[in-house]
Amino acid sequence: MWEDFKKFAFQGNVFDLAVAVVIGTAFSQIVTSLVEHIIMPTVGILFQGVNFETLATPTINGVAIPYGMFIQAVFDFFIIAISIFLFIRLLVKFKKEEKEEKEESPEAPTSEELLTEIRDLLKDQKQ
Repeated sequence: MWEDFKKFAFQGNVFDLAVAVVIGTAFSQIVTSLVEHIIMPTVGILFQGVNFETLATPTINGVAIPYGMFIQAVFDFFIIAISIFLFIRLLVKFKKEEKEEKEESPEAPTSEELLTEIRDLLKDQKQ
C-alpha cells in the first residue's frame, strides 16, 4: 500500500496540482486586492460614494443582516472568475501558437530521401 501511495504522490500530476493551488491562491489574493482597492472605490465614485459593505444593515429581532457584504462577495466572485477565465484563455492561446509553430516546422528528410538526393547530385556531376 505504501508503494502505491508513493507512486501516486510522486507522479507529475500531483506536483502540478500542488503548484496550481499555490499559484491560484496567490492570484486570488492579487485579484481580491484589485477589487477591494481599485475597482470598488471606482464603483463607489460612480455610485456617489456608496460602499456595498457599509450599506444600512437591517436588524430583525436583534439579528443584523449585512446584505451589503453579500453583494460585495458576489461582486468579488465575478471579478475573480472573469480574471481567471481571461488568464486561462491567454494561456490556451499561447499553447495553440506554440503547437502551430511545432506543426509548421518542416520534417527532416528520411535517410532514403537523402541518399536519393546524393545519388542524383553525383549523376549530375558525372554528366
